[in-house]
Amino acid sequence: MRTARRLSTTAALAVTSAVLLAAPVSAAPAGGLDITPSPVTPGTTVTVRTSACGTDGTAAGDASAVGAGTFALTSAAGARDAAGRFQVPPSAQPGTYEIVARCASSGGRQVAGDLTVTLTSTAAARERDPVHPRGHVKTGVGGALGPDPVQTAAGVAALAVAAAGGTWLLHRRARGDRF
Repeated sequence: MRTARRLSTTAALAVTSAVLLAAPVSAAPAGGLDITPSPVTPGTTVTVRTSACGTDGTAAGDASAVGAGTFALTSAAGARDAAGRFQVPPSAQPGTYEIVARCASSGGRQVAGDLTVTLTSTAAARERDPVHPRGHVKTGVGGALGPDPVQTAAGVAALAVAAAGGTWLLHRRARGDRF
């Protein structure tokens, strides 16, 4: 009984794995829009792609949520994906906006995707020269070689006296001398 249950469970897992591995992989999310680049800064041109409208499909895109209005998605002859472009307005505020496209065929199927708008892009941050710190670190503790050589010499002398005194006390203790 247990062996039969194990075999049926193993077979079910094998069939499920085979079905999942055989599923086609598309550039756009299943039933959605592929929006690149993302995140974007205001003023950037965005490309939108979808395979939801079928071969040679077209769609009407709507980016009015971000303030860009409508745009057309078209596909080349025999192409699987429909693509279109729009520009994010310079006045766009940071946030996540839903971009929608409605297929002309396929029963007017509607697909959507999210566009994230930021004030600074990660690509622009990488292009800038890195900032290198200058000056002294202000931690409240002075350095070994400060700007005043007299204070440095006094500190070294105080350390030498402390080391000599400690050595003398340890030497007396080892000999057994008492006060």
